[in-house]
Amino acid sequence: MTAPTSETYVVETPGFPGVSFGRSADGYPVALVGETAFAMVPARNGWHYLVTGWRIRRPMAEWTRSDFYGHAGELADEAAFRAHVEESALHQQQRAALGRREIHSRAHTPWGTSQGATVYAEGVVAHSTAGHGGFHLSAERNRKVHSLLCANGGWYEEDCHWAAVAQAFPELFTDFEIACAEKSIRDWYPDAWEAIHGRVLEPGQSAQKDERAFFEKHTDDWVVVSAIRCEHQTGFTEVVATLGGRRGPGTEERRFLVATDEYHVGRFGFVIDVARHRVYGGPSSFMDWQGRDT
Repeated sequence: MTAPTSETYVVETPGFPGVSFGRSADGYPVALVGETAFAMVPARNGWHYLVTGWRIRRPMAEWTRSDFYGHAGELADEAAFRAHVEESALHQQQRAALGRREIHSRAHTPWGTSQGATVYAEGVVAHSTAGHGGFHLSAERNRKVHSLLCANGGWYEEDCHWAAVAQAFPELFTDFEIACAEKSIRDWYPDAWEAIHGRVLEPGQSAQKDERAFFEKHTDDWVVVSAIRCEHQTGFTEVVATLGGRRGPGTEERRFLVATDEYHVGRFGFVIDVARHRVYGGPSSFMDWQGRDT
């Protein structure tokens, strides 16, 4: 095996001032955008991880894996790494050009007292709190949000619902943010997405719509709702399943044993095959089942 080289090739990418690429001391592809550092490190099955660091003051050729602490997803190859870095650079440039203002704020929000806010425009303010955050729109701004996405009171949490703000006011967001918002609406608000775009999402295009289809298909099947490695049956996982994966008071639960090497949870759950997975009534590894074994 050829040892990795620490030779550095620093390239200022045309059209993206301040972006440079190189090799770390470990031989990993690395890049710098402003003060944010990126690296592509090996993962399993030939894939790679994108990792990030901040304000590394040494030359790229001296960077090591220990300089990077943020995990930003998987990458297929070096071309994907470069594309991600260039996208990040464009995002930072566009964000700077938008002229957002940081202000002091102690406003009361649904997520607690604001610890600071960013003004995107008049009537569009993003608040940060100790545990969460999100946007607040003025009444006038809120009336312009699509009716299927509009929040009473104008508060939009930062995980998913913020996308409604970007959809309503794309001129206040970067290309990257708009693409993220589009994906969030498609995944978590598919009915709104279909109404906005006038077409139906196909299987695989929306996480929530796919989840609905899964549970509609398996409404009369036993779907696992919890699982634990069985301490009483070697090689098996003890699972609790309900019809259609339903939960709540009065829901019938059954325990099954599934071979551990077979128990691989899919996107939305593991479906019991009653012809192969036997109902289990022996001693339980679940704390809340102990003492009520049949």
